[in-house]
Amino acid sequence: MTEAAAEPGNAHPVRYADRVRRAWKAVRLTRYADLASARAARPVRAARRRGCRPPPVVWDSLLSALLLLNVMTTRAPQELPVAVALTAALALPLVWRRRAPLPVFGAVAAAAFVQWLMNVQLPADIALLVALYTAAANSGRRGTLVVAAIVEGGALLACLRWATEGAFLAPFVAVTAMVVSAAVLGVNVRTTRAYLAALEERAARLEQQQDQQARLAVAEERTRITREMHDIVTHNLSVMVALTDAAVYAQHRSPDKATTAMLQISETGRQALTDMRRSLGILRTDEPDAERHPLPGIAQLETLADQMCAAGLPTRVEVEGGHTHIPATAQLTAYRLVQEALTNTLKHTPTGTHAKVRVRCSTETVTVDVTDNNPCPPLPGATPSGHGIPGMRERSAAYGGTLQAGPVPGGGWRVHTRLDLGSSGATSA
Repeated sequence: MTEAAAEPGNAHPVRYADRVRRAWKAVRLTRYADLASARAARPVRAARRRGCRPPPVVWDSLLSALLLLNVMTTRAPQELPVAVALTAALALPLVWRRRAPLPVFGAVAAAAFVQWLMNVQLPADIALLVALYTAAANSGRRGTLVVAAIVEGGALLACLRWATEGAFLAPFVAVTAMVVSAAVLGVNVRTTRAYLAALEERAARLEQQQDQQARLAVAEERTRITREMHDIVTHNLSVMVALTDAAVYAQHRSPDKATTAMLQISETGRQALTDMRRSLGILRTDEPDAERHPLPGIAQLETLADQMCAAGLPTRVEVEGGHTHIPATAQLTAYRLVQEALTNTLKHTPTGTHAKVRVRCSTETVTVDVTDNNPCPPLPGATPSGHGIPGMRERSAAYGGTLQAGPVPGGGWRVHTRLDLGSSGATSA
């Protein structure tokens, strides 16, 4: 168990595993919620397709029919033709009021003006208020003011003609109140529609953002696992190949050394399986290996150096400052950086190369230096292939660091970076 994970003040690997499990659980819950919403919406869409609610045109037609029925049952026979014609002119356009609010209002207003000219009073004048309400609910502020002014002018003309002697003010105030109420009601309906449309748009945008964040979380987790698998497999296979070559070389000259090398190969393979099980086991709630095997950290660098020495790369490790206060994820980042740098040195340098690891720990930073004395520098202009150095850059960038990897004067290769423990990116590492 790493010392960093054993200290009470550090972030335990189990908490890290819990965070990963919660991230995957959130993604699954998001998918389940989407499926549940789609299933819940099916009955609603089916009900709409079956036509459980009558269309709005039915109600508008019913209103027109009631107005016509009223005038046909209450008017004298000699007044019936004119009254029915005017009522039809006032009421029938309401059937199309939702499709064309302003043209319908114009038709109703024109019919009301003809009615005023013919000096005929009808209950169908309520159609003017309905048309005003519809126009106010479907037009802007300027259109609402215009149609309200037209209706108010008609109310004034009607009160001037049909109000009794000395009783002009009371009916005019009553009619004006109805005009204002119809206009205000239409404006409120329009405002409510706009507000609900904004809410729906915002909900759709938030849902899209949530889905994007879930997809990004999954992509980041996949990238992290891929990076871990690359480091584990590359390092352990490189060590096993070097140990196998040493065992083959020593099997006749020194059987004891060959046996020791084979045992180290077996131990390296077991360690690789343990690391892979730990990295993949945090994705399963029933996998206990992630809790039994804590994440490697700075305390395991000595073991890593011994492993590299057995593989043929003499390695010396120096750790300056206490590392017990460093979070487990930051220690894992430092360990993986050193592991990848030593693996590259083991693969690309000749026999006799020595490596030195220097880790300086402070309250806010962790500085990692890995150097070797390779006497054969790389060719000028040659660029390293593979994903080792890009992976190290990503790990370093997660803690606000910039990786520097390149040859040093006098021969050798150097990898240097500094991890900022207070960086905002550390939380996502």
